[in-house]
Amino acid sequence: MELLLTGGAVFRGGVFENADVAISDGRIVSVSPNLPRAGFSVVQVHDCLIVPGFVDVHVHLREPGFSYKETVGTGTAAAAAGGYTAVCAMPNLKPVPDSVENLRPELDAIRRDGKVHVYPYGAITCGEKGDRLADMAAMAPHVAGFSDDGRGVQDREMMRDAMELAKSLDKPIVAHCEDESLLAKGWCVHDGEFARIHGLTGNDPASEWRQVERDIELVRDTGCRYHVCHMSTKESVALVRAAKADGLPVTCETGPHYLTLCDMDLQDDGGFRMNPPIRSAADRDALLQGLLDGTVDCIATDHAPHSAQEKSGGLRNSLNGIVGLECAFPVLYTQLVESGITTLPLLLDRLCVRPRNIFRLPGGAIEAGAPADLTVIDPRRPHAIDPAAFRSMGKATPFAGWPVTAAIAMTICGGEAVYGSFDREKEMYL
Repeated sequence: MELLLTGGAVFRGGVFENADVAISDGRIVSVSPNLPRAGFSVVQVHDCLIVPGFVDVHVHLREPGFSYKETVGTGTAAAAAGGYTAVCAMPNLKPVPDSVENLRPELDAIRRDGKVHVYPYGAITCGEKGDRLADMAAMAPHVAGFSDDGRGVQDREMMRDAMELAKSLDKPIVAHCEDESLLAKGWCVHDGEFARIHGLTGNDPASEWRQVERDIELVRDTGCRYHVCHMSTKESVALVRAAKADGLPVTCETGPHYLTLCDMDLQDDGGFRMNPPIRSAADRDALLQGLLDGTVDCIATDHAPHSAQEKSGGLRNSLNGIVGLECAFPVLYTQLVESGITTLPLLLDRLCVRPRNIFRLPGGAIEAGAPADLTVIDPRRPHAIDPAAFRSMGKATPFAGWPVTAAIAMTICGGEAVYGSFDREKEMYL
């Protein structure tokens, strides 16, 4: 498709400039004011912002094995609706992608049904059981990195072996950090004030940061590229900040819910149950500071859909996991940018630029010759987050009903409009 986006402000070099963007054969062919229209389908995006497509390095697409929760088709449709043109898919599937043979069904589903770019992770250990390494070398050409997300690798020497192999393959270890020996049986929320008030079993924050601490020591020994998943504690922020200061190849992500909520905001609803749990205000504030000072590299949703029944047990009896692809940007823009906590360029850096740099993914710049993976933002479209309208099969989110000020107008992936529509006669997006 040949498209000409006109009338918007284009995010280039960290600033916005008024320009048109011409797209042909899946690539950007020109970025300049007042481009000629002949031969293009013209889309007027007046008062909108044209930015590189968002990247989410932590999603669960549930296929193969759990297609009653989500599929590659529905998950990537949700990604497109949220402005994401690329996602990295976690390996807690059935079969677990711990070999090329077991990775193949996921790759086939991605090729068949993916509406945006999907980069799968391979497992670190066979079956994510932690007792022997997966066939990492064979999977390396096909995956973004290696993770046992859903479980922390409990054995120190197993993690050391994984890091040494990942280093030799030039792939990152993407770690779910959770020391199971520090977890109380039956935990459902953060071990903090809310848990004490309501008589609930809490999740000790040390279960996260102690494993971050262990792994950073192993990075110091092995030199492996290492990325911390869904970081939630102030201690983890401090550890990653110190590792970066020492020049170690350590990066991290946190989620929109950890940046905008604390445990005292919890409701007895499955949409507030996830792992790690939403923690204290002090943890939230440390994560925000980490976002501002560069310690936090990426904002990832940990999009983790479940069936309605699986999320119907409130805080105590629901499965861990919420969805986030379709509401992340409006929530972040409203809560962090509109409030003055951070700037839009910094937010876009963590959504568009740094994730690509860390995982060596294509795109991220709006310039001639670059892939035409773009997101068009309408910063003036107030609405309320409505899970019933999500394209994802999962509906559980703590942001249901939240008022937001911005929306995704269009998502363009590989030069094709994968979300949003436009009237060819009026030359306007709808």
